[in-house]
Amino acid sequence: MSKFQPRPAPPPQAVPDGGWGWVVVGSLFVSSALVFGLIRSLGVFFVEFVQYFDESAQVISWITSIGVAMQQLVSPVGTALSYAYGARPVVMMGGFLSGMGFILASQATCVTHLYLTMGVISGSGWALVFTPTVASVMQYFTRRRSLAMALGFAGVGLSSFAFSPLFQLLVDTYTWRGALLILGGLSFNMVACGALIRPPGGPKVVEAQSNVYSSACSSALSKAYAYLELSLLFQRPFLIYSLAITLFNFGYFVPYVHLVAHSRHEGFSQYQAAFIISATGVTDIVGRLVAGWSSDLGRLRLPHMLCLWTGLTGLFLLLVPLGSLGGSYPGLVVVSLAYGFCSGAMTPLVFSVVPEIVGMRRTLGALGLLQLIESVGGLLGAPVSGLLRDITGNYTASFVVAGISVILGTLVTTMLPRFFSRTAPPPLASPRTPGQDTKDAESALMKSPSSLTEGLNHLDTLPFTEPQLDRSSLNLDREDLPLKQGRTEVDNNC
Repeated sequence: MSKFQPRPAPPPQAVPDGGWGWVVVGSLFVSSALVFGLIRSLGVFFVEFVQYFDESAQVISWITSIGVAMQQLVSPVGTALSYAYGARPVVMMGGFLSGMGFILASQATCVTHLYLTMGVISGSGWALVFTPTVASVMQYFTRRRSLAMALGFAGVGLSSFAFSPLFQLLVDTYTWRGALLILGGLSFNMVACGALIRPPGGPKVVEAQSNVYSSACSSALSKAYAYLELSLLFQRPFLIYSLAITLFNFGYFVPYVHLVAHSRHEGFSQYQAAFIISATGVTDIVGRLVAGWSSDLGRLRLPHMLCLWTGLTGLFLLLVPLGSLGGSYPGLVVVSLAYGFCSGAMTPLVFSVVPEIVGMRRTLGALGLLQLIESVGGLLGAPVSGLLRDITGNYTASFVVAGISVILGTLVTTMLPRFFSRTAPPPLASPRTPGQDTKDAESALMKSPSSLTEGLNHLDTLPFTEPQLDRSSLNLDREDLPLKQGRTEVDNNC
Protein backbone atom coordinates (compact mmCIF):
# COMPACT_ATOMS: atom_id res chain seq x y z
CA MET A 1 0.00 0.00 0.00
CA SER A 2 1.34 3.43 -0.87
CA LYS A 3 2.46 5.75 1.91
CA PHE A 4 0.59 8.57 0.24
CA GLN A 5 -3.05 8.03 1.12
CA PRO A 6 -5.79 10.51 0.28
CA ARG A 7 -6.46 12.79 3.23
CA PRO A 8 -9.74 14.64 3.67
CA ALA A 9 -9.07 18.30 3.18
CA PRO A 10 -10.77 21.10 5.10
CA PRO A 11 -12.84 23.55 3.11
CA PRO A 12 -10.76 26.26 1.42
CA GLN A 13 -10.41 29.49 3.36
CA ALA A 14 -9.26 32.85 2.12
CA VAL A 15 -6.19 34.55 3.51
CA PRO A 16 -7.76 36.99 5.97
CA ASP A 17 -5.45 40.00 5.32
CA GLY A 18 -6.72 41.47 8.55
CA GLY A 19 -9.22 40.48 11.24
CA TRP A 20 -7.50 38.97 14.26
CA GLY A 21 -4.29 39.40 12.31
CA TRP A 22 -4.14 43.02 13.45
CA VAL A 23 -4.16 41.82 17.05
CA VAL A 24 -1.23 39.56 16.18
CA VAL A 25 0.46 42.59 14.59
CA GLY A 26 -0.04 44.39 17.92
CA SER A 27 1.57 41.43 19.67
CA LEU A 28 4.54 41.67 17.31
CA PHE A 29 4.69 45.44 17.94
CA VAL A 30 5.10 44.97 21.70
CA SER A 31 7.30 41.88 21.44
CA SER A 32 9.71 43.41 18.93
CA ALA A 33 9.84 46.57 21.04
CA LEU A 34 10.82 44.60 24.11
CA VAL A 35 13.28 42.32 22.29
CA PHE A 36 15.16 44.70 20.01
CA GLY A 37 14.45 47.81 22.04
CA LEU A 38 16.31 46.16 24.91
CA ILE A 39 19.13 45.01 22.63
CA ARG A 40 19.55 48.46 21.11
CA SER A 41 19.47 50.27 24.45
CA LEU A 42 21.90 48.03 26.32
CA GLY A 43 24.63 50.42 25.22
CA VAL A 44 23.60 52.55 28.22
CA PHE A 45 24.82 49.73 30.48
CA PHE A 46 28.02 49.31 28.46
CA VAL A 47 29.85 52.21 30.13
CA GLU A 48 28.56 51.17 33.58
CA PHE A 49 29.80 47.58 33.14
CA VAL A 50 33.22 48.74 31.91
CA GLN A 51 33.66 50.91 34.99
CA TYR A 52 32.17 48.49 37.56
CA PHE A 53 33.94 45.31 36.43
CA ASP A 54 37.09 47.13 35.23
CA GLU A 55 37.14 45.20 31.95
CA SER A 56 38.00 46.14 28.36
CA ALA A 57 35.45 47.17 25.73
CA GLN A 58 35.93 43.84 23.95
CA VAL A 59 35.08 41.79 27.05
CA ILE A 60 31.93 43.79 27.82
CA SER A 61 30.83 43.73 24.18
CA TRP A 62 30.39 39.95 24.41
CA ILE A 63 27.36 40.43 26.70
CA THR A 64 25.19 41.93 23.97
CA SER A 65 26.76 39.77 21.27
CA ILE A 66 25.95 36.54 23.10
CA GLY A 67 22.38 37.71 23.61
CA VAL A 68 21.99 38.58 19.90
CA ALA A 69 23.64 35.31 18.84
CA MET A 70 21.43 33.22 21.12
CA GLN A 71 18.33 35.03 19.85
CA GLN A 72 19.26 33.86 16.37
CA LEU A 73 20.98 30.56 17.19
CA VAL A 74 18.01 29.16 19.12
CA SER A 75 15.46 30.30 16.53
CA PRO A 76 15.32 26.86 14.82
CA VAL A 77 14.36 25.37 18.18
CA GLY A 78 11.54 27.91 18.40
CA THR A 79 10.28 26.99 14.93
CA ALA A 80 10.42 23.24 15.67
CA LEU A 81 8.52 23.72 18.93
CA SER A 82 5.96 25.89 17.12
CA TYR A 83 5.40 23.13 14.57
CA ALA A 84 4.83 20.64 17.37
CA TYR A 85 2.89 22.67 19.96
CA GLY A 86 1.81 25.90 18.28
CA ALA A 87 3.23 29.41 18.57
CA ARG A 88 1.28 30.53 21.65
CA PRO A 89 2.94 28.39 24.39
CA VAL A 90 6.36 28.82 22.77
CA VAL A 91 6.14 32.63 22.82
CA MET A 92 4.85 32.65 26.39
CA MET A 93 7.77 30.49 27.55
CA GLY A 94 10.17 32.79 25.71
CA GLY A 95 8.78 35.83 27.53
CA PHE A 96 9.28 34.10 30.87
CA LEU A 97 12.91 33.20 30.07
CA SER A 98 13.78 36.70 28.88
CA GLY A 99 12.44 38.25 32.09
CA MET A 100 14.22 35.73 34.32
CA GLY A 101 17.51 36.41 32.55
CA PHE A 102 17.45 40.09 33.48
CA ILE A 103 16.34 39.40 37.05
CA LEU A 104 19.22 36.97 37.55
CA ALA A 105 21.62 39.40 35.86
CA SER A 106 20.80 42.03 38.49
CA GLN A 107 22.66 39.86 41.02
CA ALA A 108 25.79 39.42 38.87
CA THR A 109 29.19 39.44 40.56
CA CYS A 110 31.32 38.92 37.44
CA VAL A 111 31.09 39.36 33.68
CA THR A 112 30.69 35.60 33.16
CA HIS A 113 27.47 35.78 35.18
CA LEU A 114 26.18 38.41 32.74
CA TYR A 115 27.17 36.21 29.80
CA LEU A 116 24.99 33.39 31.16
CA THR A 117 22.01 35.47 32.25
CA MET A 118 21.61 38.43 29.87
CA GLY A 119 23.32 36.50 27.09
CA VAL A 120 22.26 32.86 27.19
CA ILE A 121 18.97 32.90 29.17
CA SER A 122 17.45 36.16 27.92
CA GLY A 123 18.79 35.57 24.41
CA SER A 124 17.14 32.14 24.28
CA GLY A 125 13.89 33.68 25.45
CA TRP A 126 14.05 36.30 22.70
CA ALA A 127 14.49 33.49 20.15
CA LEU A 128 11.33 31.73 21.32
CA VAL A 129 9.39 35.00 21.13
CA PHE A 130 10.53 36.60 17.91
CA THR A 131 10.44 34.05 15.07
CA PRO A 132 7.08 32.39 15.93
CA THR A 133 5.46 35.82 16.27
CA VAL A 134 6.80 36.97 12.90
CA ALA A 135 5.59 33.76 11.22
CA SER A 136 2.16 34.18 12.82
CA VAL A 137 1.80 37.65 11.29
CA MET A 138 2.81 36.33 7.87
CA GLN A 139 0.06 33.71 8.02
CA TYR A 140 -2.59 36.43 8.29
CA PHE A 141 -1.45 38.65 5.41
CA THR A 142 -0.67 38.34 1.71
CA ARG A 143 -1.44 41.61 -0.10
CA ARG A 144 -0.54 43.80 2.87
CA ARG A 145 2.21 41.62 4.34
CA SER A 146 4.99 44.21 4.07
CA LEU A 147 2.80 46.89 5.66
CA ALA A 148 1.79 44.53 8.48
CA MET A 149 5.44 43.65 9.09
CA ALA A 150 6.42 47.32 9.08
CA LEU A 151 3.71 48.18 11.62
CA GLY A 152 4.73 45.25 13.82
CA PHE A 153 8.39 46.25 13.73
CA ALA A 154 7.59 49.92 14.35
CA GLY A 155 7.70 49.04 18.03
CA VAL A 156 11.47 48.70 17.74
CA GLY A 157 11.86 52.34 16.76
CA LEU A 158 9.46 53.53 19.44
CA SER A 159 11.25 51.59 22.16
CA SER A 160 14.64 52.80 20.88
CA PHE A 161 13.38 56.35 21.28
CA ALA A 162 12.02 55.80 24.80
CA PHE A 163 14.28 53.15 26.31
CA SER A 164 17.70 54.76 26.04
CA PRO A 165 16.99 57.88 28.18
CA LEU A 166 14.70 55.81 30.39
CA PHE A 167 17.45 53.28 31.07
CA GLN A 168 19.91 56.08 31.81
CA LEU A 169 17.43 57.52 34.30
CA LEU A 170 16.94 54.09 35.91
CA VAL A 171 20.69 53.59 36.20
CA ASP A 172 21.13 57.04 37.79
CA THR A 173 18.26 56.40 40.21
CA TYR A 174 18.59 52.71 41.11
CA THR A 175 22.12 51.81 39.84
CA TRP A 176 22.54 49.22 37.10
CA ARG A 177 21.36 46.38 39.37
CA GLY A 178 18.02 48.00 40.10
CA ALA A 179 17.61 48.97 36.44
CA LEU A 180 18.13 45.35 35.31
CA LEU A 181 15.56 44.17 37.86
CA ILE A 182 12.99 46.59 36.41
CA LEU A 183 13.81 45.44 32.87
CA GLY A 184 13.14 41.86 33.95
CA GLY A 185 9.64 42.80 35.09
CA LEU A 186 9.10 44.73 31.84
CA SER A 187 10.11 41.68 29.79
CA PHE A 188 7.39 39.54 31.38
CA ASN A 189 4.88 41.48 29.26
CA MET A 190 5.91 39.24 26.38
CA VAL A 191 4.06 36.41 28.10
CA ALA A 192 0.82 38.34 27.60
CA CYS A 193 1.75 39.00 23.96
CA GLY A 194 2.14 35.27 23.39
CA ALA A 195 -1.32 34.61 24.83
CA LEU A 196 -2.85 36.75 22.05
CA ILE A 197 -1.47 34.60 19.22
CA ARG A 198 -3.76 32.14 17.49
CA PRO A 199 -3.60 30.60 14.02
CA PRO A 200 -5.95 31.90 11.31
CA GLY A 201 -8.93 29.94 10.08
CA GLY A 202 -9.40 27.30 12.75
CA PRO A 203 -6.84 24.47 12.54
CA LYS A 204 -3.25 25.43 13.26
CA VAL A 205 -1.07 25.38 10.18
CA VAL A 206 1.83 24.06 12.21
CA GLU A 207 -0.28 21.23 13.56
CA ALA A 208 -1.46 20.22 10.09
CA GLN A 209 2.11 20.23 8.78
CA SER A 210 3.28 18.24 11.79
CA ASN A 211 0.68 15.55 11.04
CA VAL A 212 1.79 15.29 7.42
CA TYR A 213 5.41 14.97 8.36
CA SER A 214 4.65 12.54 11.19
CA SER A 215 2.89 10.16 8.81
CA ALA A 216 5.85 10.15 6.43
CA CYS A 217 8.88 10.27 8.75
CA SER A 218 9.89 7.04 10.43
CA SER A 219 12.45 8.41 12.87
CA ALA A 220 13.06 11.39 15.14
CA LEU A 221 15.98 12.43 12.95
CA SER A 222 13.77 12.56 9.87
CA LYS A 223 11.20 14.64 11.74
CA ALA A 224 13.88 17.07 12.88
CA TYR A 225 15.11 17.32 9.28
CA ALA A 226 11.61 18.18 8.16
CA TYR A 227 10.73 20.55 11.04
CA LEU A 228 13.94 22.57 10.68
CA GLU A 229 13.72 22.69 6.86
CA LEU A 230 17.35 21.53 6.61
CA SER A 231 16.87 20.78 2.93
CA LEU A 232 17.17 24.55 2.37
CA LEU A 233 20.89 24.22 3.10
CA PHE A 234 21.22 22.56 -0.32
CA GLN A 235 19.41 25.38 -2.15
CA ARG A 236 21.68 28.02 -3.72
CA PRO A 237 19.23 30.99 -3.43
CA PHE A 238 18.72 30.38 0.27
CA LEU A 239 22.46 30.09 0.92
CA ILE A 240 23.17 33.32 -0.96
CA TYR A 241 20.51 35.17 1.00
CA SER A 242 21.77 33.72 4.29
CA LEU A 243 25.29 34.96 3.56
CA ALA A 244 23.96 38.43 2.76
CA ILE A 245 21.94 38.61 5.98
CA THR A 246 24.95 37.41 7.99
CA LEU A 247 27.00 40.31 6.62
CA PHE A 248 24.14 42.71 7.40
CA ASN A 249 23.97 41.34 10.91
CA PHE A 250 27.69 41.85 11.50
CA GLY A 251 27.39 45.60 11.12
CA TYR A 252 23.75 46.27 12.04
CA PHE A 253 24.05 46.08 15.84
CA VAL A 254 27.39 47.92 16.16
CA PRO A 255 25.84 51.41 16.56
CA TYR A 256 23.44 50.18 19.22
CA VAL A 257 26.34 48.75 21.23
CA HIS A 258 28.98 51.42 20.68
CA LEU A 259 27.26 54.62 19.55
CA VAL A 260 26.66 55.76 23.13
CA ALA A 261 30.25 54.92 24.08
CA HIS A 262 31.50 56.69 20.94
CA SER A 263 29.50 59.79 21.86
CA ARG A 264 30.91 59.76 25.38
CA HIS A 265 34.41 59.31 23.95
CA GLU A 266 33.89 62.43 21.81
CA GLY A 267 33.15 64.43 24.97
CA PHE A 268 29.36 64.57 24.96
CA SER A 269 27.36 64.17 28.17
CA GLN A 270 25.49 61.03 29.27
CA TYR A 271 22.09 62.36 28.24
CA GLN A 272 23.40 63.79 24.97
CA ALA A 273 24.70 60.33 24.12
CA ALA A 274 21.42 58.69 25.15
CA PHE A 275 19.45 61.23 23.11
CA ILE A 276 21.26 60.15 19.92
CA ILE A 277 19.89 56.62 20.27
CA SER A 278 16.44 58.07 21.01
CA ALA A 279 16.54 60.29 17.93
CA THR A 280 17.65 57.32 15.85
CA GLY A 281 14.60 55.45 17.14
CA VAL A 282 12.25 58.16 15.81
CA THR A 283 13.58 57.99 12.26
CA ASP A 284 13.65 54.20 12.58
CA ILE A 285 9.86 54.21 12.99
CA VAL A 286 9.39 56.48 9.96
CA GLY A 287 11.73 54.33 7.88
CA ARG A 288 9.84 51.13 8.66
CA LEU A 289 6.47 52.65 7.78
CA VAL A 290 7.78 54.19 4.56
CA ALA A 291 9.38 50.90 3.50
CA GLY A 292 6.24 48.89 4.30
CA TRP A 293 3.95 51.29 2.46
CA SER A 294 6.18 51.67 -0.62
CA SER A 295 6.89 47.93 -0.96
CA ASP A 296 3.17 47.13 -0.97
CA LEU A 297 2.72 49.46 -3.96
CA GLY A 298 4.51 46.85 -6.04
CA ARG A 299 6.56 49.34 -8.07
CA LEU A 300 9.82 47.54 -7.25
CA ARG A 301 10.57 43.97 -6.28
CA LEU A 302 11.32 43.43 -2.61
CA PRO A 303 14.98 42.36 -3.15
CA HIS A 304 15.61 45.56 -5.11
CA MET A 305 14.17 47.71 -2.33
CA LEU A 306 16.17 45.77 0.25
CA CYS A 307 19.41 46.50 -1.61
CA LEU A 308 18.52 50.19 -1.79
CA TRP A 309 18.07 50.53 1.96
CA THR A 310 20.97 48.27 2.99
CA GLY A 311 23.34 50.16 0.69
CA LEU A 312 22.34 53.46 2.27
CA THR A 313 22.60 51.93 5.76
CA GLY A 314 26.20 50.88 5.08
CA LEU A 315 27.02 54.31 3.68
CA PHE A 316 25.77 56.17 6.76
CA LEU A 317 27.63 53.76 9.04
CA LEU A 318 30.81 54.83 7.26
CA LEU A 319 29.88 58.49 7.86
CA VAL A 320 29.33 58.19 11.65
CA PRO A 321 32.97 59.05 12.54
CA LEU A 322 32.90 62.00 10.12
CA GLY A 323 29.69 63.31 11.65
CA SER A 324 31.34 63.75 15.04
CA LEU A 325 34.61 65.10 13.60
CA GLY A 326 35.82 68.08 15.57
CA GLY A 327 33.31 67.48 18.37
CA SER A 328 30.32 68.36 16.20
CA TYR A 329 27.24 67.13 18.05
CA PRO A 330 24.73 68.32 15.38
CA GLY A 331 26.73 66.47 12.72
CA LEU A 332 26.63 63.24 14.70
CA VAL A 333 22.88 63.63 15.26
CA VAL A 334 22.20 64.17 11.54
CA VAL A 335 24.18 61.11 10.46
CA SER A 336 22.56 59.02 13.20
CA LEU A 337 19.09 60.13 12.10
CA ALA A 338 19.86 59.11 8.52
CA TYR A 339 21.23 55.75 9.69
CA GLY A 340 18.13 55.15 11.81
CA PHE A 341 15.80 55.83 8.86
CA CYS A 342 17.62 53.49 6.47
CA SER A 343 18.23 50.70 8.98
CA GLY A 344 14.58 50.87 10.00
CA ALA A 345 13.49 50.63 6.37
CA MET A 346 15.62 47.54 5.70
CA THR A 347 14.43 45.50 8.68
CA PRO A 348 10.87 44.52 7.62
CA LEU A 349 12.11 43.84 4.08
CA VAL A 350 14.70 41.35 5.35
CA PHE A 351 11.85 39.11 6.52
CA SER A 352 9.36 39.96 3.73
CA VAL A 353 11.80 38.70 1.08
CA VAL A 354 11.96 35.21 2.64
CA PRO A 355 8.57 33.95 1.29
CA GLU A 356 9.58 35.10 -2.19
CA ILE A 357 12.64 32.83 -2.00
CA VAL A 358 11.35 29.73 -0.21
CA GLY A 359 7.55 29.93 -0.51
CA MET A 360 4.98 30.66 2.17
CA ARG A 361 4.68 27.11 3.48
CA ARG A 362 8.39 26.91 4.29
CA THR A 363 8.70 30.41 5.76
CA LEU A 364 8.56 29.43 9.44
CA GLY A 365 11.37 26.88 9.14
CA ALA A 366 13.34 29.17 6.82
CA LEU A 367 13.18 32.05 9.32
CA GLY A 368 14.57 29.85 12.07
CA LEU A 369 17.32 28.45 9.88
CA LEU A 370 18.17 31.89 8.51
CA GLN A 371 18.60 33.32 11.99
CA LEU A 372 20.72 30.33 12.99
CA ILE A 373 23.13 31.11 10.17
CA GLU A 374 23.15 34.88 10.66
CA SER A 375 23.93 34.45 14.36
CA VAL A 376 27.59 34.24 13.35
CA GLY A 377 27.45 37.88 12.27
CA GLY A 378 25.57 38.97 15.38
CA LEU A 379 28.02 37.13 17.62
CA LEU A 380 31.19 38.59 16.10
CA GLY A 381 30.11 42.11 15.10
CA ALA A 382 30.25 43.95 18.44
CA PRO A 383 33.31 42.11 19.87
CA VAL A 384 35.34 42.78 16.71
CA SER A 385 34.32 46.42 16.94
CA GLY A 386 35.32 46.46 20.61
CA LEU A 387 38.67 44.89 19.73
CA LEU A 388 39.29 47.55 17.10
CA ARG A 389 38.50 50.20 19.69
CA ASP A 390 40.98 48.67 22.15
CA ILE A 391 43.67 48.61 19.44
CA THR A 392 43.10 52.08 17.95
CA GLY A 393 41.85 53.93 21.02
CA ASN A 394 38.67 55.17 19.27
CA TYR A 395 35.61 53.85 17.46
CA THR A 396 36.39 55.09 13.94
CA ALA A 397 37.63 51.73 12.66
CA SER A 398 34.68 50.01 14.33
CA PHE A 399 32.09 51.95 12.32
CA VAL A 400 34.10 51.73 9.08
CA VAL A 401 34.30 47.92 9.29
CA ALA A 402 30.59 47.73 10.16
CA GLY A 403 29.65 49.86 7.15
CA ILE A 404 31.82 47.83 4.78
CA SER A 405 30.19 44.62 6.03
CA VAL A 406 26.67 45.91 5.28
CA ILE A 407 27.71 47.09 1.80
CA LEU A 408 29.27 43.68 1.06
CA GLY A 409 25.97 42.08 2.08
CA THR A 410 24.20 44.31 -0.44
CA LEU A 411 26.52 43.12 -3.20
CA VAL A 412 25.93 39.48 -2.25
CA THR A 413 22.15 40.03 -2.46
CA THR A 414 22.51 40.97 -6.12
CA MET A 415 23.74 37.40 -6.76
CA LEU A 416 20.25 35.97 -6.14
CA PRO A 417 18.80 34.15 -9.20
CA ARG A 418 17.03 36.52 -11.57
CA PHE A 419 17.82 39.46 -9.32
CA PHE A 420 17.96 41.89 -12.26
CA SER A 421 14.67 40.62 -13.68
CA ARG A 422 11.47 42.57 -13.14
CA THR A 423 9.57 39.39 -12.29
CA ALA A 424 10.24 37.23 -9.25
CA PRO A 425 11.48 33.66 -9.81
CA PRO A 426 9.26 30.79 -8.64
CA PRO A 427 9.84 29.90 -4.97
CA LEU A 428 11.95 26.87 -4.10
CA ALA A 429 10.11 23.57 -4.51
CA SER A 430 9.17 21.73 -1.34
CA PRO A 431 11.45 18.74 -0.70
CA ARG A 432 10.35 15.13 -0.73
CA THR A 433 9.93 13.44 2.58
CA PRO A 434 13.38 12.57 4.02
CA GLY A 435 14.40 8.95 3.56
CA GLN A 436 11.89 8.24 0.81
CA ASP A 437 13.04 6.70 -2.49
CA THR A 438 12.41 9.07 -5.38
CA LYS A 439 11.08 6.45 -7.74
CA ASP A 440 8.64 5.14 -5.20
CA ALA A 441 7.39 8.67 -4.62
CA GLU A 442 6.88 9.35 -8.29
CA SER A 443 5.10 6.03 -8.75
CA ALA A 444 2.80 6.75 -5.85
CA LEU A 445 1.95 10.20 -7.18
CA MET A 446 1.15 8.82 -10.62
CA LYS A 447 -1.18 6.27 -9.12
CA SER A 448 -3.01 8.83 -7.01
CA PRO A 449 -2.45 12.42 -8.13
CA SER A 450 -5.41 13.67 -6.17
CA SER A 451 -3.78 12.63 -2.91
CA LEU A 452 -1.06 15.20 -3.38
CA THR A 453 -3.53 17.96 -4.04
CA GLU A 454 -5.56 17.14 -0.97
CA GLY A 455 -2.48 16.86 1.20
CA LEU A 456 -1.25 20.28 0.13
CA ASN A 457 -4.64 21.85 0.74
CA HIS A 458 -4.69 20.32 4.17
CA LEU A 459 -1.21 21.65 4.83
CA ASP A 460 -1.85 25.19 3.76
CA THR A 461 -5.44 25.72 4.89
CA LEU A 462 -5.01 29.21 3.50
CA PRO A 463 -5.58 29.26 -0.31
CA PHE A 464 -6.38 32.74 -1.59
CA THR A 465 -9.61 32.93 -3.55
CA GLU A 466 -9.95 36.44 -4.97
CA PRO A 467 -9.74 35.97 -8.76
CA GLN A 468 -9.07 39.59 -9.63
CA LEU A 469 -5.60 39.55 -8.10
CA ASP A 470 -2.58 38.46 -10.13
CA ARG A 471 -0.95 35.30 -8.78
CA SER A 472 2.56 36.77 -8.84
CA SER A 473 1.56 39.42 -6.29
CA LEU A 474 0.56 36.81 -3.75
CA ASN A 475 3.96 35.09 -3.35
CA LEU A 476 2.29 31.68 -3.25
CA ASP A 477 4.07 28.38 -3.85
CA ARG A 478 3.73 26.72 -7.24
CA GLU A 479 2.72 23.58 -5.39
CA ASP A 480 -0.47 25.31 -4.27
CA LEU A 481 -1.88 24.82 -7.80
CA PRO A 482 -3.69 21.48 -8.26
CA LEU A 483 -1.96 19.06 -10.58
CA LYS A 484 -3.51 18.67 -14.00
CA GLN A 485 -4.72 15.23 -14.95
CA GLY A 486 -1.90 12.91 -16.00
CA ARG A 487 0.91 15.17 -14.73
CA THR A 488 3.28 14.35 -11.92
CA GLU A 489 4.64 16.64 -9.20
CA VAL A 490 7.96 16.76 -11.08
CA ASP A 491 6.14 17.97 -14.24
CA ASN A 492 4.30 20.60 -12.27
CA ASN A 493 7.50 22.05 -10.78
CA CYS A 494 9.23 22.33 -14.18
